[in-house]
Amino acid sequence: MSQHLKGYLYGCIAAVSYGVNPICAKYLYQDGYNSNSVLFYRFLFGSVMLGLLMLVQRKSFAITRREGKVLSLLGAVFAVSSLTYFLSFHYMSAGVAATLVFAYPVFTAMLMAFFFKERLKWPSLLAMLLTVGGIALLYKDDSGRAIALMGIVLILVSALSYAIYIIVVNRSGIVMSSVKLTFYAMSSCLVCLTLYALLTPTGELQMLHTPMQWGMALTLGLVPTVISLVFMAMAIRCIGSTPTAIMGALEPVTAAVLGIMLFGEVMTLRIACGIMLILLSVIMIILDDKLRRALANVRVVRRGRLIIKKIRWR
Repeated sequence: MSQHLKGYLYGCIAAVSYGVNPICAKYLYQDGYNSNSVLFYRFLFGSVMLGLLMLVQRKSFAITRREGKVLSLLGAVFAVSSLTYFLSFHYMSAGVAATLVFAYPVFTAMLMAFFFKERLKWPSLLAMLLTVGGIALLYKDDSGRAIALMGIVLILVSALSYAIYIIVVNRSGIVMSSVKLTFYAMSSCLVCLTLYALLTPTGELQMLHTPMQWGMALTLGLVPTVISLVFMAMAIRCIGSTPTAIMGALEPVTAAVLGIMLFGEVMTLRIACGIMLILLSVIMIILDDKLRRALANVRVVRRGRLIIKKIRWR
């Protein structure tokens, strides 16, 4: 098997693994578990597994004081993103929630333009319009009723928080492996969620009882966390960041298909169009530079002579 084929296979595994997130959560919700408990077990088991992975790979756990402060901030932001994402499952289908939160690259581009004065190019601007159109189409559920405003707010806050997480990672100057960074960010996130559960009267942590509940909680910590992270890193090494990011479009598709198969969620033409618009906008953000370079040279043939016109897209 060639390196490219391996890379695309690893990217598919990473994306499909992450798409399992809402499915496991909904199973635990059906058994009466609250979002705090579901997230607590996801990050508890995920942190333990990542810690064991670091031990097996003989990676150092040492961090500096500055790194500790940044990682604590990342954990807090990631806690907000995860909590709002899991709370949104109470208001909308798994596919719609996974698609809306997948709009975080658009929020990242907007924040970078607003706070760091990065110039928005035409692919980014067009992607934002497509995202708005996709959200408008997804504003109603499969029965045609409008999704509760709280659900839309929660999922957009989740996408915005994850965009902030990515910007902090990018601008903090921290240099460490993705496994180590994720381990500490998840551990810090676990602490934040535990404190939140202890301080909120309705957010108490619930114990797991049945083998099915243990299995779902362990699956949350393993499949959309450890497996997704490891295979994403392997895919990036084989095919690079951009193709791996594009393969991430399989995440909401996986969540939508599993939601239809396991929970009887309905996929209407309007919802499918909304999902496609948002996925297209994300791909345009990822391919921003390549799109502009590809369209910078326009070849025009006139009267048998080749005339090359160069257009500078701004």
